[in-house]
Amino acid sequence: MTGMRGDIVTSGETLPRASGRGEAGVTGVVVIAHGGKSVSTEPTMALQPAVIRMIPVARAIAQALRGSGAMVFRPRFVLRGWNGEQASPVHDFSRILTDVGDRFGPVPIVLVGHSMGARAALRAAGHPAVVAVAGLAPWLPPGEPVAQLAGRWILLAHGTADRVTGPADTWAFAERAGSVTDVTSIEIRDGEHAMLRRARLWHSVAAEFTRSALRLPVSPGDMHGVLSRTTQAAHRTVL
Repeated sequence: MTGMRGDIVTSGETLPRASGRGEAGVTGVVVIAHGGKSVSTEPTMALQPAVIRMIPVARAIAQALRGSGAMVFRPRFVLRGWNGEQASPVHDFSRILTDVGDRFGPVPIVLVGHSMGARAALRAAGHPAVVAVAGLAPWLPPGEPVAQLAGRWILLAHGTADRVTGPADTWAFAERAGSVTDVTSIEIRDGEHAMLRRARLWHSVAAEFTRSALRLPVSPGDMHGVLSRTTQAAHRTVL
């Protein structure tokens, strides 16, 4: 995973070797996680649709953070699958977050994940540098833990037309997570799992959430009202 500060989106697998000290001027880091499969030991490749889908998401976030000193990274998981109790992408996330800390020091980290990547991001939220997590069309089967979310701001966005992962599971998770932390829930009308329908809205939700999570002003527009007010987990904003 390599990258440039501010307005250039990153892509790849690993961070450059740590220098042993934080890099000057970096104010925060956003890590973007792609989706995958429930079970697969195949390696993740750059041209797989789930990986490619996150490119415009990353671009929108990088554009929103331009000039802020924050950096955006779009790593790839080693394997395509979650793989049951192995929870393969969670181990990848642990390594990535350690690398970020080694390279940039104690800067705030925001995680943005889609589908399986959202599940992995929420599992990894207990890392001390993580301040917020966005789950886009997340895969959240019953029984997912929530204790690790305490003290983090959580955004959960799901489309009403998603036939791959269940919106009902997301809203049930939101209610449980709301007992330990602040949760913002957004329902995207006619949104499907790939987030291609109404893509600009999905990108805006992710971008403005990262701005707000890193304590930057939310841009004027529809997202300002959605993300600037405190929302209860049981309440969903419909867009």
